[in-house]
Formats: sequence, C-alpha cells, structure tokens
Amino acid sequence: MHSHRASNLKQQNKQHKTGRHKSNRSLDNISKGKVQLKALTRRKQHEQKRHERRLLARQLRDNKRREALQRGRWRGTADTPPLLVAVVALHQAAAAQSALRLLTAADPDVTVTRSEQGVTHISVPRLKKRVALLCPPAGDLYAVLDAAKVADAVLFLLAPDGADEAGTRLLSAVFAHGVSSCAQAVLGLSEATPKRQSEAKKAIQKQLERWFAGRDCRLQALSAPSDAAALLHHLSSGRLRPVTFRERRPHLLAERLEFTPDPQQAGYGTLSVSGYLRGRRPLSASRLVHVSGWGDFQMSEITAPSDPHPLTVRRRPDADQAMTEAGETVLSRADPATQESLQSENVPDDDMDGDDPWPEDDALRDAETLNKVARKKRVPKGMSEYQAAWIIDSDGEEVGASDSDDGMSCDEEGGEAGPAAADEPASDGEETGDAAETATVSEAPVDDDKYDRDMDMDEEEATLKRIKEAREDEMFPDEIDTPKEVPARVRFQKYRGLASFRGSSWDPKENLPAEYARCFQFANFERTRRQALKEETDGAQPGQYVTVKLVSVPSHLWLSRDPAAPLVLFGLLAHEQKMSVINCVLQRHSAGHQRPIRAKERLIFHVGFRRFGAAPIFSQHTNGDKHKMERFFRADQAVVATFFAPITYGPAPVLVLHEDREGNQDLVATGSILSVNPDRIVTKRVVLSGHPFKINKRSAVARYMFFNREDILWFKPIELKTKYGRRGNIKEPLGTHGHMKVVFNGPINSQDTILLNLYKRVFPKWTYDPHVAAPAALYRPGGATGALPALPEGDEDEDME
Repeated sequence: MHSHRASNLKQQNKQHKTGRHKSNRSLDNISKGKVQLKALTRRKQHEQKRHERRLLARQLRDNKRREALQRGRWRGTADTPPLLVAVVALHQAAAAQSALRLLTAADPDVTVTRSEQGVTHISVPRLKKRVALLCPPAGDLYAVLDAAKVADAVLFLLAPDGADEAGTRLLSAVFAHGVSSCAQAVLGLSEATPKRQSEAKKAIQKQLERWFAGRDCRLQALSAPSDAAALLHHLSSGRLRPVTFRERRPHLLAERLEFTPDPQQAGYGTLSVSGYLRGRRPLSASRLVHVSGWGDFQMSEITAPSDPHPLTVRRRPDADQAMTEAGETVLSRADPATQESLQSENVPDDDMDGDDPWPEDDALRDAETLNKVARKKRVPKGMSEYQAAWIIDSDGEEVGASDSDDGMSCDEEGGEAGPAAADEPASDGEETGDAAETATVSEAPVDDDKYDRDMDMDEEEATLKRIKEAREDEMFPDEIDTPKEVPARVRFQKYRGLASFRGSSWDPKENLPAEYARCFQFANFERTRRQALKEETDGAQPGQYVTVKLVSVPSHLWLSRDPAAPLVLFGLLAHEQKMSVINCVLQRHSAGHQRPIRAKERLIFHVGFRRFGAAPIFSQHTNGDKHKMERFFRADQAVVATFFAPITYGPAPVLVLHEDREGNQDLVATGSILSVNPDRIVTKRVVLSGHPFKINKRSAVARYMFFNREDILWFKPIELKTKYGRRGNIKEPLGTHGHMKVVFNGPINSQDTILLNLYKRVFPKWTYDPHVAAPAALYRPGGATGALPALPEGDEDEDME
C-alpha cells in the first residue's frame, strides 16, 4: 500500500522532556504512596510567616522585660537578699552616720538590726522590703571599692557646697569599676535660708549632670525623716543595672566573722564567713573562693543558719520561734575527689622530650659552656637557626656588650626601667592631702627657705627626666643613635629585620623565657570560657543566708585586718586561680595626673574582684599578629597592658592606680580585659637613622648610620625606608668608616632621612604581687563629724526679698 512520506520541509517540534519537570500528580503516580526514609525520620520544619515571626519576637521581648522587672521587685523581699546600699561620703563634712540615723528613723514601724561587721538592716513593712546599709570608712579608697563590688546601689552623700577633691576621686573610681544603681543626697541644707538652699541645689545639680551623664542625677535633700522615707522608697524601687562580672559569680558580704586557730598547723586557722549569698550561680564547697586583699582559699563546708535579719511582714510569732530553734543545715561539703586545687603555677615535667623549651638553669649553664668550646661561628645564646644564618664568621672578636638601649630602653634584660615612680608636684593654687585640710588664709609672704626644704629634689629631677624622655620619644619615635664604641652587629644582635611588619611570619613559641613555663595556656580559651560559664554546680543557692568555712587561712591576715573595712568573698569559676598572661585595653583617666607612665613601671591593678601589683609592658591596640611596644603610656592614646596575673574571664573592669613614694595612690587609667593569651607578640622597634649626601636621583651615599664596613655588610639584606616614603636597600659599602651606597625606588632629596627598622620580641616580667598595701585615707580620722560647712550668707536685704 502507498503511504505518505513527510518531506524535508515539514516542521519538526521539540519533544517535551518529562524527566526534569514532573508535576506533583505524576510524582505521586510514580511513587505509588511510597515515602522516603529520610522524610519519615526528619522532623517537619514549619516555615513561619511574617506575623508569626513578629509574634515570637514580641513574646521574647516581653519575657525579658518581665524577668528584669521581677528581679527588681524581688530584690529585698523575704525570699531574696536584702537590698545592699553602700553609703559613700563625697565630702569630709558629709557624715555617713548622720544619714544613717535619719534612714533608721524614716518610719516608726521599721525594724532595725545590726550585724557584727557594722551592717545596718532596716525592715520596712510598708514597702515590704528590707534594706542593708553599709558605711565604709570615709575616704578609704579600697574599702569604698570593695563595698561597690557587692552593693546593689550606692548612696552618695554631698555637702551644701558639693563634693570636694577627695570625693571626686572616689566618685570616678567607683564609676570606673561599675555600679548597678546610685542615688544622691545632700546633708545640711535645712540650716540655710530658703534662697541659699535653692542656689546650693542648682550648683550641685550642675555638678551631678556632669558626673552622672546618662544616669538618674536627681538630687534629694536629707534633713528630716520624711526625706529619708522618700529616699528609701527611691532606692528600693529603682532600676538595677546588671554588673556582668559580679552576676556571673557567687559573692557575699561578710556579716559575721569567726576565726578558729588550727592546732595541727601553726599560723593557720579556719575562718567562718556568714552573709547573704548573691549572684545568679550557686556556690559549691568543692570550688575555690577569693577574699579581696587576702587571696584564694579552699572551703570545707557551707551551712545555712537561720536568717538573723528577717522581713517582719505578717509573720506569726511561732514562725520566729521555729526559725530560732532550727539548727544549721549543711548545704554543701567539700569532696576530696573533686576539690579544686590551689595550684596557680604550672610545674614543667622533668621527663619531657628533648624539645623541652624550658630547661633548668644548670642545663643552660652547661649548654652555654659547651657552645663556647665547640662552636665555630659566633652565635649569641638563645638565637634561632634563622637568626644564626645571618651571622658572618669572624675570629678574635668578643661579644661583651649588653643589650640595653639608651635612656628610653625597656628591655627585659634591664629589669625595672627608669627611675623610681614619682608624682608631679602640685601646681599653684592646688592643694592635696593634709595641706588642703589645714589651709588657712594668710597675707604673710611665703617663706622661700621652708618651701625649698619641703621640696623633694630627687623627685623633681626624676619627673623632669621622664617628661623629657617621653617628649623625645614622641618627636622621634624609636630612633636611637648607633654607638661608636660597640659594633652595631653586636649591639643589636637580638634584633631582626622584617620585610613587612604585618605580613612577615613570627613564631610565637620562639625563644620563650623561663617564666612562660610557669603559666597556663589553653588550646581554645574562648571555648574554655564558655564551658566555665555554662557549667552547672550544686550547692548553696543565691538568696540564702549561709556560713562559708575557709580552711588554711593565715593568722596574720586575720590579725592585720581593718575591722571597719568590709570583707568581700567571691566564688571562682573553673581555672580562675591559675596564672597566665593577661592583656587589658587601657585608656588614661582624665581626672588622674597626666605624667607619662613608663613601661615596666610598677602599678596597682584592680581587675574585677582582684587587686594586685604588676609591672606591665605596653603595646599598640591594633589588629594583626604582631604589636609594636610603646615605651610610654601617654594621655592621648589607648594601649594594651600585658602582665602575668591569675586568669579572669571577661568582661571585667580594670582600674590602674599609681603609687608614689609616700604610699598615696591615684587613679591613672581605666579599661577592660581584652584577652588571656600568652601568644600575643609584642615587638620592640629600634630605628637607625642615616643622612644622605652626594645624591644622584635614585641613588645616594649615606653616612652616620654605621661606622665600620662589617656592620654595613651585616645589615645589607634589610630594606631601607625614608621619612618621605621611599624604599630601597644597601648596594655596597664605601671605604671603612661607615659610608655606603644606597638605591631607592624614586628620587630623594637632601632633607630626607634614611631609616633602618629592627625588631625584637619583648616579654613581661614576673612581677605579680597579690598583697598590696592599702593607701592612706583621703580624709583624716575624725574629719567627717557631721559639722557641715556654712553656706555663704549675703546681705540681710537680699534675704528679705
């Protein structure tokens, strides 16, 4: 049969590809009801719509707000610790005891009790709150800081003329350390006329607006019981800002202390500390605690005695009797298997492999003697193979020069750098200490001989020398003169050149000092910190009145303590008793003295709940793996201070105080913890400078950088730079007196300066001192007696208007 054939001109349509684009119906037909295994085991995820996401965010926000409100409302109730208020006087005439008498008489229904350590407890039935008032010694900086570490609120007391100089110093230190809430009250306004009261309030309000920027700066007069009642209501209902380092650790203020000598261990005993446990974490007896100013201690057990200061609100008489008759309950007892050790320093293993980077001193001396006999090349002790490859063989030369720089040096070989610390003398019109307290108005001329006898000339010369060195270092940073009597290759044998300060590699484990074997380092410190903060422990819960028994407490600490100063106890997290290298970001304090602070100068540090002495090194706060060392801590820059200290998990505030020869301490810097990292590379830079002459466009002859031919050949591989941005290198030496031919990447002029940069890593010294002496009180004993200064009175006609 005949069939039709399509010609070549017939249109050919593309076939539909059913394999890629299948409909849901076709897929159901293919599967025939079968379901994959992954679809059965996988949890079905619901994709939230817009209104659902908004609802969830609003619920989370409301929950956080509700929790914050509940924390504020519950503080000071029957089931929570009393609201702890530290009463700090900012004027010598503003007596804390006068304010305390008014606050205890605020309401006729209040119940007032006092603990053995001087803490006054007020139970206010009308507010259903209980408040604990702590009055540290007036003008005692350490006592005020310890009280602020545990206080929920701080009540600042002012005189009618505001705060004096000492009060301003106390206020700046408390704010730098961190405070949850604060209130301000002025004493003695009722003794003046109404017009003078208004003027004094306006003057003080201006000061408060400057000091309390961003905070509640309302001023309240405190002269009658009604004023005290309003102040108590303001304190109990105010907003409490969380202080992170304090809330993450259990802590308490000692309400009662009892020391029992240990008959088996002479000079030691057991200290029982009773108080309300605060914070958000429980306290376990297997952990360690830190007592501010005393150190770290172990605990034997934690008991829960009856609350001696209950809230007297609708309490039945039989309930008080039952509470009194109830004995102490053991909340936690130390387990020897899990007891945290007091070991703070690492002990290197004696049987380590041959690559032990910290040998003993005898081994170092033997190796040095062996190298002196067997070596064929001059290699300084501790130099790596990479550095030794630079050394040219030479005979008959001696390496006897030390590695100390000029007057601005901060080498680790030189120990404590610079003269003894000294403060600047007081400027004209300013009086500090006792001179300000006993100053009188006199028209008699100043006795020059007596003034000269009272002046400390050694301090004057040391301060002047330090200021000149800091000014020279600021004008010519890191520049030093090449010595003529010592070859440069010997003088700078521990330095190296870097092609790029940021890009060149530097092994952080190279040539570490012996002190680094004593500190601890974690493979991942951030992970360790998160694990320590998330770790759940059993023991005494926050809010309970507990008694903590500390073992092996030295008896001299108990005998030398100040009974009027508060005793503060903090529970330590995991590994916080171990030593490591701490890096802190610091900024100069505006109210402190502006004298330059030299590196490796001894300073007093308040890091979180610890205080200790150390001599840090300073470096620039920059990115990268290498950081240039700063010889001076100036007033216009932020630096990173590096020192050995116990581990403290951040965030935590840092206060830096400078101690003069008389023992007075002044706040000079504030900051926070940056990291705990022994691998931070701090490099010291020295700059050798030369001057060009016989310039021929891109090439020139340089002089005064070196003074012999061998030094030029030694430093020939290092790149040269100029102050105008040219880069070049040494081509060849000319003659034997230090002239050399240099070539740059562009033309140079006669006003330019040729520079050669050398770097060396520096390390902090082990200068950690856990016991520092408290400074003298800013107010003389008996000064805050309540005799308020009289307000300036005007004419009677003005008062009658």
